[in-house]
Amino acid sequence: MGKMEIGESPTACAVRETLEETGIEVELTGLLGIFSDPTHIVAYTDGEVRQEYEVTFLARPIAGDPTSNDEASEVGWFRIDQIDDLDIHGTMRRQIAHYVNDTMPHFD
Repeated sequence: MGKMEIGESPTACAVRETLEETGIEVELTGLLGIFSDPTHIVAYTDGEVRQEYEVTFLARPIAGDPTSNDEASEVGWFRIDQIDDLDIHGTMRRQIAHYVNDTMPHFD
């Protein structure tokens, strides 16, 4: 989960963070939605605690290979029918469901 840099647009942030976290360069194609879960509180090791929200874009890959790193321990291409077998946080499963069910854009 990345954060936007000062002077950066949300779309530029999405492209940069996707490359940093997955090794894949993307071209944005749309908006899945804006998601928030008031019960999902993030506590960082430095003591900062906050409630996050996500602006989730749709994209298509244009270059690169899936590459794991310190932000993503496992990266790969998966079919929708494989999602249930993956260790994915509930908030991500919710977003995937909106995509699969074509209920977008979604706004919390």
